[in-house]
Formats: sequence, structure tokens, C-alpha cells
Amino acid sequence: MLLWRNEELERELRESKRREEKATEELRRVRERLRAAEEAEERLCFELGELEAESLCQARDYSRRITDLAEQLARVQVR
Repeated sequence: MLLWRNEELERELRESKRREEKATEELRRVRERLRAAEEAEERLCFELGELEAESLCQARDYSRRITDLAEQLARVQVR
């Protein structure tokens, strides 16, 4: 009876170790995906910052251009 119980416990131990290894591997894969997602987020944030800076410059340029054109129009209308 003790031999049978010992074999059963050893079988359960092997199964438990197998599940632990499987969980460890899944955790490793999740960590890799998380790292890749974090890197992608950093790249996107950097690109977004560049686009925001570019759009601000364009908005300032357009504003200056509109002001210049409005001044030109005003000068023409005064004549």
C-alpha cells in the first residue's frame, strides 16, 4: 500500500513540476510580449512628439502667412 501511495505521490510531483515549467515558459513569453509592447509604446510616443512639434511649426508658419496676406490685402484696399 505504501509503495502504491509513494508512486502516486511521485506521479503527482512530476505532473506538478510539468505544470510549473509550463507556467514558467508562459510567463517568459508574456514578459517578452510586454517588453516588445513597451518598446513600441516608446517609439510611438517619440514619433507623436515629433509630429506635434512639426504641426506646431506648420501652424505658426500658416498663421504668419495669413497675417502677411491680410496686411497685403489691407495695403491694396487702402490705395
